[in-house]
Parts: sequence; C-alpha cells; structure tokens
Amino acid sequence: MPSRFSGAITQDWEPVVLHKSKPKPSDLRDPKAVNQALRAGVSVSTVKKSNAGSNKKSSSAVPVIDARKLDEAGEPAALERVSTEVRQAIQRARLEKKMSQADLGKQINEKPHVIQEYESGKAIPNQIVLGKLERVLGVKLRGKTHHGK
Repeated sequence: MPSRFSGAITQDWEPVVLHKSKPKPSDLRDPKAVNQALRAGVSVSTVKKSNAGSNKKSSSAVPVIDARKLDEAGEPAALERVSTEVRQAIQRARLEKKMSQADLGKQINEKPHVIQEYESGKAIPNQIVLGKLERVLGVKLRGKTHHGK
C-alpha cells in the first residue's frame, strides 16, 4: 500500500501579518485618542478654526448680503398667483359643463383641493395643470387672455 507522504512531514505555512485599520477622522478628534497619542509620544497637531464655537458674525472672505441689496435686486417679493381672468374662465367653463370641483379634479388626475385653489386664486400657476384644464374644459387659459376690454 503506497503512503501519501514520501518523507518527513513539514509545515510549509506562510506567516500571516495582521494590520490595524486606519483610525477614522472622527476617532482622531476624540479627546481620549488625542491624549493617548500624546502619551505615546506621537506628534499631534491642532488647528484653530476661525470663529469656531462663537456666535459672532464673521468678517471673512464670504460676502454678507444685506436685505436692502436683495430688495433693490428687483426680484418679485411674492410668487405669481392665478389671475382673475383665468380663475373666472375655469369656474365658468366648469359650471357650463355641469361639473363639480371634485369631478374636474378626477378628470385631470388632480385633487379637488387643487381645483379649489385655482378657482380661488391661491394657486401658483403650473403650466402642466393649466394644460390639463384647457384640454378637459375646452377653454384657453394660457397665453394672452385679454378680450379687448
């Protein structure tokens, strides 16, 4: 019967070296880790962040924009709402078709609350919703709505 080993049994293992993982940045800021490093004689550098921990206004390179400059920039203070003509056109067309706000909302896949906001003038005009309303009601709501008054 032949033997599997033809001589002395030897171990041919490679040495395994385990390395510690690098510490995370948050661990490096931990006071315990800093004290341990100082005790071990490792050089520790500290950096003072400007105005760190204070509630003072910074006079750094970041420009401070005051409210007066924003007002003078000419941007609209409030968002544009649905105009009176559009509100009335939606309501008139809906009533002519004998639809409730809920019915119209279902037709255009919007909640009845959306229709209510458009008819009361509280809604901010959305071109997609206006397009759906035009299609279902058969009325032009976008673009020039002046009727030569």
